[in-house]
Amino acid sequence: MIPLLEVEDLTVRYPGRGRRGEPVLAVDRVSFAVGAGQTLALVGESGSGKSSTAAAVLMLRRPESGSVRFEGRELTTLREPELRALRSALQPVFQDPYGSLSPRLRVRDAIAEPLRVQGRWDPVAGRARVAELLELVGLDGSLGARLPQELSGGQCQRVGIARALACRPKVLVLDEPVSGLDPSVRAGVMNLLTGLQDELGLGCLLICHDLALVRHVAHRVAVLHRGRIVEEGAVAEVCETPSHAYTRELLAAVPALPAVR
Repeated sequence: MIPLLEVEDLTVRYPGRGRRGEPVLAVDRVSFAVGAGQTLALVGESGSGKSSTAAAVLMLRRPESGSVRFEGRELTTLREPELRALRSALQPVFQDPYGSLSPRLRVRDAIAEPLRVQGRWDPVAGRARVAELLELVGLDGSLGARLPQELSGGQCQRVGIARALACRPKVLVLDEPVSGLDPSVRAGVMNLLTGLQDELGLGCLLICHDLALVRHVAHRVAVLHRGRIVEEGAVAEVCETPSHAYTRELLAAVPALPAVR
């Protein structure tokens, strides 16, 4: 079976950001795959290359080299009009629940926006789809008339998830989706995501620094250190018998790990 998402030897370099203005190597020959119904967590400290990898996977930043394939189709060689047609199937959920939503768009319009951009908006079916999505992410339909600043952080992140699901994607790229939320809200949002994955068969790439969370929600984990994957495997295997010193350092910083689901 071909994975939904395959990344091979991905390399990302930023020009002129190092000392004396030399280029900075942010991602160094990273490879991994994500299957339907599977969550791969990409973990590491700040500056390890996690978000740069996510941006390259989404083609928000073109990689210097390497391959990104979605359902076997190479994305790095596609032009923007061709990419635009595929973006509905590969959707991001960002870290900042407020910053990822326009303060001028009401919730219902924010959720409908991907349908409009993709040319899929129908006044009747579109309104029904927005109502369906609000229910799917556990929000009352009356919230559709509100602006983001009238919602809590957890509600805003649920709106972001509903917007990502609007065009029926196959893969979600989750960039620290709960790190900005209160601890009491985080579990609810992650339980929502895992439930949606089970219901919809989504593949998920989870960008995260919290190994306790990773062990609870992911199936596989890849550990990034200075732009390179130093260890990858099943979550239980990596967390219980880590082979790399850096992974052991990350685990030592976690006071307690909940059981694997």
